Amino acid sequence: MPRFMMMMVISCTMLIFGVLWEPAGQAKSETQKMYVGSDKCAACHQQEYDRFKSHSRKAQSYKSIVLMKRGLTEDEFRRCMECHTTGFGKPGGFRSEQETPNLKDAGCEVCHGPGSVHLQSSDPKDIRKNMTPQDCAVCHNTERVEAFHFKPLMYGGAH
Repeated sequence: MPRFMMMMVISCTMLIFGVLWEPAGQAKSETQKMYVGSDKCAACHQQEYDRFKSHSRKAQSYKSIVLMKRGLTEDEFRRCMECHTTGFGKPGGFRSEQETPNLKDAGCEVCHGPGSVHLQSSDPKDIRKNMTPQDCAVCHNTERVEAFHFKPLMYGGAH
């Protein structure tokens, strides 16, 4: 079998079995990063964590969709979880209150990205630091702002 075909077979096999190959020295991809929950951030970022937990509505965001669930279809409720939980619909993200209770609210990783690599390395390069309005617009977009009559605040109660 020619070398090229052998490499194609190996590559396809690796993709089928979910094995990710990356050359040495390359940065970890987003798919390798996992959500760990805001409580893990507190070990090194206690002041920010305390402010977030006491002042940010995001820190209690799951409660608001549970209160509204009664009037929603299952699909509508699932759409709410995209912004009111951490990592819903993404690898390692929120699945349910029973399976992933540490991710049930919109926590640190909603803005800063999955924290597993940063947690292990403590390297600032392994986490998103400087947010922009475009980062916030993932959830705080025009459609949602108009539908729910709220005014998104840049860094409002974050930390």
